[in-house]
Amino acid sequence: MASTFHQLIALLDKHQARYRLVEHAPEGKCAAVAQLRATLPGQGAKALVCHVKGNGVKQYVLAVLPADCQADLAKIASAAGGTRASLASPAEVTKLTGCVFGAIPPFSFHPALRLFVDPLLFERFKEIAFNAGRLDCSVIMHAEDYRALADATVVTIRYAGPELTD
Repeated sequence: MASTFHQLIALLDKHQARYRLVEHAPEGKCAAVAQLRATLPGQGAKALVCHVKGNGVKQYVLAVLPADCQADLAKIASAAGGTRASLASPAEVTKLTGCVFGAIPPFSFHPALRLFVDPLLFERFKEIAFNAGRLDCSVIMHAEDYRALADATVVTIRYAGPELTD
């Protein structure tokens, strides 16, 4: 089985996505990796593996949102048809993504992992950035190419607190 990194690069190349790779010191924290790749925190595509339950639903979701936003687990649960959501365990994350926390790209390569993307990710920046399945390498790509390739459910999944508005 190909690594997540190799699957990702093969997908981007196959569809002629506009992207570049940036190698850097290993880092999984959003703000720190943004500095290493010389991007703004809001350009980062934070990818969280969530487990949704309730209403007869048992579903894993890869929730992708701008790295400077917080995920609203209630919105993720509702969008998946469930009543509650939680972050998946490290073992579940590795099983579903082939990655460790902090290295997960915003693409799902596992049939049991449904992909949700917050629309704000496409609205603020021409390019987005994300770890490429490894902690020491990032992809910076055109947001519209990501939108076309991801085949995601686009739904608001971020917390809209005092500093953010929908």
